[in-house]
Amino acid sequence: MALKNLKLLTNPLNNENPITVQVLGICSALAITIQVKPALIMALSVIVVTGFSNLIIASIRNTIPPRIRIIVQLVVIAALVIIVDQLLKAYVYDVSKKLSVFVGLIITNCILMGRLEAFAMANKPWESFIDGIGNGLGYGLILVIVSVLRELFGSGSLLGYQLIPESFYQLGYRDNGLMILPPMALITVGVIIWVQRSRNRKLIEK
Repeated sequence: MALKNLKLLTNPLNNENPITVQVLGICSALAITIQVKPALIMALSVIVVTGFSNLIIASIRNTIPPRIRIIVQLVVIAALVIIVDQLLKAYVYDVSKKLSVFVGLIITNCILMGRLEAFAMANKPWESFIDGIGNGLGYGLILVIVSVLRELFGSGSLLGYQLIPESFYQLGYRDNGLMILPPMALITVGVIIWVQRSRNRKLIEK
């Protein structure tokens, strides 16, 4: 049982990653990865919502009429997203403004609905919770990697701290403006997918 739970937690970080393997949640990966801080907050938000929505749905799955299961799932997700959104506005308002509507759009994130339908509706609460956390971590991992590359090469900083020495700029170094444009997020994700699949031939068949 412990091994199974470990796989539920770690598989989404690599061979079953929701973004690079299942190609889900791409929109937010493109939109909020210009800087690391918003990407981290978005990742934590999705981890919380995915984990607890899985837990709640798995706990009540036997009482949900099949014909309204999607509605029930959306209500649970929406309630959790509202709570997360209010907490962000209360404690990290500046980041909440940067994330804008994308926090609300967690409701329609395919990763959440996919895990609820594919896992939470057929498994026990604790296993479903771990599965949700694992998939949230897999999603967050890609967001952080992309945001680190985009902020470092696009702005010369990480988390707002300047990392590229001023002497480099005096020698002619310039930040790559293309890195802060949405197409570079897609290209970066594409490169990550290429690297991952080149290292694991099994993924080529998926």
